[in-house]
Amino acid sequence: MRIAFDARKLHDYGIGTYVRNVLKQLARQDQVNEYVVICRLADSGLAAELGPNFTAVPDDSRPYSVAEQVSVPLDLRRHKVDLFHEPHYVLSPFVPCPAVVTIHDCIHLRFPQYLPNKLAHAYARTFLWIATHLADRIITVSEASKRDILQYFSIPPEKIEVIYNGIDERFWIPPGDEDMERVRQRYQLTDPFILYAGNIRPHKNLERLIDAFQQLRREGFDQLKLLIIGDEISKYATLRRAVHRHKLHKHVRFLGFVPDQTLAALYRLAAVFVFPSLYEGFGLPPLEAMASGTPVVTSNVSSLPEVAGDAALLVDPYDTEAIAGAVRMVLTDEALRADLRARGLARAREFSWSRAAERVKQIYAEVGGK
Repeated sequence: MRIAFDARKLHDYGIGTYVRNVLKQLARQDQVNEYVVICRLADSGLAAELGPNFTAVPDDSRPYSVAEQVSVPLDLRRHKVDLFHEPHYVLSPFVPCPAVVTIHDCIHLRFPQYLPNKLAHAYARTFLWIATHLADRIITVSEASKRDILQYFSIPPEKIEVIYNGIDERFWIPPGDEDMERVRQRYQLTDPFILYAGNIRPHKNLERLIDAFQQLRREGFDQLKLLIIGDEISKYATLRRAVHRHKLHKHVRFLGFVPDQTLAALYRLAAVFVFPSLYEGFGLPPLEAMASGTPVVTSNVSSLPEVAGDAALLVDPYDTEAIAGAVRMVLTDEALRADLRARGLARAREFSWSRAAERVKQIYAEVGGK
């Protein structure tokens, strides 16, 4: 079977992680099917890295553009594709073969106020409708996301398959002492710090995290620092305003994007990882922190209790005092920290990209009829 996989979002923060790891595992597990990897011209070398049964098809059409609605179906026709996997909700209605689509969440429908305008909301709703109705099978990443999809779209529940994300292997391998010291010195990490890593979006609730951090400093945690890692920080001036409102500019640091090797070290150096998101389709960063042996505080909403289980402190993300209180408990209770580390490591081992890709491959066979 000739299977096409859209990898144009290879370098995105969230979906890119999914794309990279699923492709890597498919390359390890499947030497029988042929794979057509639709990618940016700059990523054409990816196919050669994956294996001889992978072929790169460059396509620089912009995501969310009219051009991709035509160019991707043409790619599929030219290469006589039998099955197409779109790892994002934008599935062209002109796709000429059976399709599998991964819908990670319904954030644009749950929080339309975070979109730039009403047209963007209409676009998201339209293409989610097309994806849910046109695709032969829908993959989603949590039971919470499955419930959301069924809430917004009238489709049979059995059409949706829940396949949990995994944890990148690099987070299981402790960086060497020299690498840890290099990161510590580069970022001048001489004080204990709270860490956040993830996308920088309004629903990530970082303003309340900054407010909770200020509350902790007022209570006497005056050596504590807050590190926020994520791309596109410059788009959200409200975060910097919150820092200046509390006069925290010497204590809150925005690091932007960092490589995985650096992030693996930062997870391990952090006193606590805090992820107070209001909504997640899955929520991978808390699991990465758990795999690194770091205590986690996260939200008690959306998919996060499903993913974190009993291995994190779960808090009401709308309650600044609750966020501050959970962090305070972690910082002051050594027995609790040790318990969260042990539970976190055990919980993280339950999530595997290898198992995820194995089930994805089975779905290809079911949908492709081979």
